Amino acid sequence: MLFWHIGATTAITRYTFRDERMDLRLLLIGAVLPDLIDTPIGLTTYAAVESVRLVGHSLLFAATVMILVMLATRRGRPRKKWMPLAIGVLIHLFLDAIWVDPETLWWPVFGWEFSTSGFTDAAAYLSAVLSSPVMWAGEALGLGYMIALGRRGRLGDAHARMEFLRTGRISVPLRSAQ
Repeated sequence: MLFWHIGATTAITRYTFRDERMDLRLLLIGAVLPDLIDTPIGLTTYAAVESVRLVGHSLLFAATVMILVMLATRRGRPRKKWMPLAIGVLIHLFLDAIWVDPETLWWPVFGWEFSTSGFTDAAAYLSAVLSSPVMWAGEALGLGYMIALGRRGRLGDAHARMEFLRTGRISVPLRSAQ
């Protein structure tokens, strides 16, 4: 689920941290990173692992990303710039409700196996996912939010788009909580 993760992660982060200067490019990479890592591996090795949620969907992976950001950056601006990557990974786990797959979430604490998806093969898994109304509703919500944010940020304008690509910032003020 691409747009669900991108849209929901952006909305949650913008309204939780209320940081208009956050680099959304890194947040968006973090939001899809677990799937970018696990899905190709899971689909190729599905007969053996019976899942597409593997190491990238574990707290170990999320903690590793966070620790690498902490070790590779100094306090202040450099760390603040890269922290959205780790935040995106953590929110991805939340949006996937990964707590229902404890073997994967806590991997390797409960052993080296991952939680299985319950499908016989990768084709059955893909068919179920692609025909799920819940999946399509999430995609529509995420895409709708991103379109609305893009319009409010005037990303149709070349200058605003270049500014976003250069800085990761979008010119959409956050309303104060009253």
